[in-house]
Amino acid sequence: MYGHSKNRDFFPAALITGFLVTTLFVRQSVQQNDYNDYLKREHSLFKPYQGSGMTIPYWDFIGTTFVTNSYVRLTPDLQSKNGAIWNHVPCTSINWELQLNFKVHGHGKDLFGDGFALWYARDRLQTGPVFGSKDNFLGLAIILDTYSNHNGPHNHQHPYISAMVNNGSLSYDHDRDGTHTQLAGCEAKFRNVEFDTQLSVRYENDVLTVSTDLENKGSWKECLRVEGVKLPTGYYFGASATTGDLSDNHDIISIKFYELEAPSLLAEDRRQIVPSAATFEAPREHRDDPKQGMSNVKIFFLILLMMLIVVVLVVIGIMFYQKHKENARKRFY
Repeated sequence: MYGHSKNRDFFPAALITGFLVTTLFVRQSVQQNDYNDYLKREHSLFKPYQGSGMTIPYWDFIGTTFVTNSYVRLTPDLQSKNGAIWNHVPCTSINWELQLNFKVHGHGKDLFGDGFALWYARDRLQTGPVFGSKDNFLGLAIILDTYSNHNGPHNHQHPYISAMVNNGSLSYDHDRDGTHTQLAGCEAKFRNVEFDTQLSVRYENDVLTVSTDLENKGSWKECLRVEGVKLPTGYYFGASATTGDLSDNHDIISIKFYELEAPSLLAEDRRQIVPSAATFEAPREHRDDPKQGMSNVKIFFLILLMMLIVVVLVVIGIMFYQKHKENARKRFY
C-alpha cells in the first residue's frame, strides 16, 4: 500500500514539472519568434551578401569597399583609402535597434587608424572628411575612433566609441576627436581581437543606448545612454571608414535591424523634424599641435652629411699638401 501511494504522488508532480518546462520552452520560443518577426530584411545585411552579379540587395557601396564571402571590407590595411556602404531604403520606424557585427584589425602594433562610423543620416553616398563621409551632416553618427588626435587632456584611451547628433550646423573636429560635439562615449578595446565584435545601437522613446559585446560573452555591456534625442524618420543607415597615414582593415560582418514597438505618444509624423539632442558633453580645451623638432632619422642624415663634408675637406687638404710638397721638390732639384 505504501509503495502504491508513493507512485500516485509521483505522477502528478511529474506532470506539473513537465507542464511548467513545456510552458517555459514555448514562451521562450514565442518570444524569440516575435523578436525575429521584427527583423527587417530591407535594412539588414548578412551572409550570403551577393544578389545578382556584384550587387547587394538593399545596399550600395562606394570607394574601396569590396565584398567577400565572409565580410564586407570598407578599407584594406593600406594608406589613404576610404569606403562606405549605404542602405537605399529609408527607415520609417520610430523606435528601432541596429546590431552590428564587425572586425577592425591590421598589422600596426602601436600606430593604426583611423576608424569607422555607423550612420543614420539624411544624405547617403557622399564622401567627406568624417571617417569617409560628409561633414555637417543631418542625423546620427556612432563613431568608432581608433587613433587619438587630441593633444589636450584626455579622459579616455583609444579605441573609443562616441555618439554625435547633428542638425547640419556642426562640424566634426578631428583635432579634438569630436569631443566638443559628442553626446557621450566609452573606451572600447575592439581592435585586433581573435573573435568578432558586436555593437548595438538602440533608439527607443527618444533614448539612445549604445552597447557592446567585445569579449565574446554573448551579452551586452552598456557604453552610453542619452535621453532627449530626437531623430526623424526617412533617413538612411550606412557605414563608412577611412585611412590616412595610418591604416587598418575595417570589416562589416553583418547588420541586423529590428523594429521596436512605439507607444501612441510617439506615433506622430516625424518626417520633418530636425535631429537634436537635449545635452552634450562639455568640450575639452583644444591645444595646437606642438612644433615638431627634427626626427632621429633627420639628425642621423645631417650628421652623416657633415661627416662626408669633413672627409671631403680632409681629402682635398691632403691632395693640396702633396701637390705643394711635390712642387717644392721640383724647385729644389
